[in-house]
Amino acid sequence: MGARGTAVRGPGPGSGRKRNLELVLILFAVAIPAFGDAEAVLALTGKMPSGFALQVIGLTVVALGAHMVVRRWAAYADPLILPITVLLTGLGLMMIHRLDISDAKEWAGTPQALPLAKGQMEWLVIGVLVFAAFVIFIKHHRWLQSYTYVLMAGSLVLLMAPAFFPATYGAKRWIYIGSQTIEPDEFTKISLVVFFAGYLMANRDALALVGRKVWGISLPRGRNLGPIIAIWVVSLLVLIFEVDLGTSLIVFGIFIIMLYMATERTGWVVLGTLMAAVGAYVVGSTSSNVRGRVAAWLDPLSIYAAHHPAGVASEQPAQALFALGHGGFFGTGLGQGQPWLIDFADRSDWILATFGEELGTGGVMVIILLYVLLAERSFRSSVRLTDPFGKLMAGGLAAALILQVFVVVGGVIGLIPETGKALPFLAQGGSSMVANWIMVALMIKISDAAGRTDLEPAPDPAETLTISAEEIARARAEME
Repeated sequence: MGARGTAVRGPGPGSGRKRNLELVLILFAVAIPAFGDAEAVLALTGKMPSGFALQVIGLTVVALGAHMVVRRWAAYADPLILPITVLLTGLGLMMIHRLDISDAKEWAGTPQALPLAKGQMEWLVIGVLVFAAFVIFIKHHRWLQSYTYVLMAGSLVLLMAPAFFPATYGAKRWIYIGSQTIEPDEFTKISLVVFFAGYLMANRDALALVGRKVWGISLPRGRNLGPIIAIWVVSLLVLIFEVDLGTSLIVFGIFIIMLYMATERTGWVVLGTLMAAVGAYVVGSTSSNVRGRVAAWLDPLSIYAAHHPAGVASEQPAQALFALGHGGFFGTGLGQGQPWLIDFADRSDWILATFGEELGTGGVMVIILLYVLLAERSFRSSVRLTDPFGKLMAGGLAAALILQVFVVVGGVIGLIPETGKALPFLAQGGSSMVANWIMVALMIKISDAAGRTDLEPAPDPAETLTISAEEIARARAEME
């Protein structure tokens, strides 16, 4: 027993059940994309993929390694977070491998024909190693609270750094280091979530104060508009100088959602939405690249017209819609679609179109539900935690994931203009893979803290009664 009557305990039987459930789900998460890969390659080549056993063993070893780290250093973590992540990552590797085969055939002799699955597997190993380092060395999520302003400064530097490098496909989203590229905004969204959590925890009372009501909506005081205006300006600068619509939407969206979580004031949401709309209109009116994306969104088939609108330079939005229509609800079957018609970026920005064509709308719905379930587990940890910083951080990580999925999926299906962002875990890209595994590591540490909070014993009633009696006796003595 401890000094205050609290037992000092290690991982209990409840943690063992969670980890055993996680292990079983991970095995299923590895098996599903393995069978999918075999089916796709058989459909494309008529024979089993070379090195199939080695590929399956490699993914299994990586997944089990991550599981052992969680079992040892986050025993009370949510048992669904890691299996969902492994399943999404495996599905991404499966589809990239399938696209490597068709691209090598249809685009022979061009850079588009280069295989990317092996490199993506290497990035997965790096991502899981970084994941393990975060789970092992970050003893508690509150440790990050001491570095909120350092993370903010680093985030702003990373966010603005691509502006000093050449544009690629009309946007400045990458930092070039030799032959390698880094997409810093993938890491920025995580560090900004940590900063927002620390800042809002310290200032939520002031931000929650109501200034005035307009049309029945409670708006914040003018003196508290500084933070939202600053983030709005940063988002506009990113949009203007880097032409990165997706990052601007995600950064501003995370802040507005976390503001609402901290203050529960709908006025912040209304004001933030209006500011986002105004900013998007202003930048859209001045940036030819953004205008082109909007024009392609409004009329994707205009690319086939003799005189298409200025800025519409790619048939990818139209081909993505054709692919989704071709797949219908049940899909054509793995390996039986025509994803090479999307041209470049079929393994990154537009990979969801291939899932939609070959697995159908039903398959896309399952993938989206996996993302929703992953975010729900983080929101669940937020509800169970007792410290405000952890609550906001867990909610912010879930919001960052959902916003990025919305931006990417919305662009592919034609709901919003395409932004060029990577679909977490599924799309090819090293920065995205590593950053999203870091996000999962933080979700697991937070859920582990939430699980330990649930197991904290209630105060000993006998001890409480004894203390109460002593206090009564002392009070009587003072009165006499």
